[in-house]
Amino acid sequence: MNSANRAELFRRLREANPRPATELEYATPFQLLIAVMLSAQATDVGVNKATRRLFAVAGTPKAILALGEERLKTYISTIGLFNIKARNVVATCAILVERHDGEVPRERVALEALPGVGRKTANVVLNTAFGEPTIAVDTHIFRVANRTGLAPGKTVRAVEDKLEKTVPAEFKRDAHHWLILHGRYVCKARKPDCPNCIVRDLCEYKRKTR
Repeated sequence: MNSANRAELFRRLREANPRPATELEYATPFQLLIAVMLSAQATDVGVNKATRRLFAVAGTPKAILALGEERLKTYISTIGLFNIKARNVVATCAILVERHDGEVPRERVALEALPGVGRKTANVVLNTAFGEPTIAVDTHIFRVANRTGLAPGKTVRAVEDKLEKTVPAEFKRDAHHWLILHGRYVCKARKPDCPNCIVRDLCEYKRKTR
């Protein structure tokens, strides 16, 4: 996709949704971090159902440590991989309390040093909690970037690097959310809703649906 079409794509997405936001529910950077950790191989809807109950009784690192791993599991047992996620959440809470005064660090290296936190999770937290112009590439963004020709790449990191390089600065802060939502509700995996796509004419996908 050329630079003119790329800019127009984001202009249209911005016009349709001027203030995009994550669909994960949270009240603090810590709660966002935990929600994103729990969202791996799970839906936002499922995570929100679990965290509503969890954060009502334990919404801080100290509170989750007091809750303990076994009791934590009872709150997140409906989420896939909940055993390992509970272990990572408790270990992360311990590090936050011991090394960061209970606060979520704003540095990528410190975030990625937390158990269960990889580059994608760090990018989400940096972007959504702290306003950094990072782009977290999940399955939706990977699909949209490749299918449309926006930022094709064979790996998640390759797509991220290309988006970081090519997305115009004025759109970079919200690009992550626009692309996720577009992939989730329009440019869907099995059957993209091309007839109702606002960037259909800019997209380079050769097998558009009718």
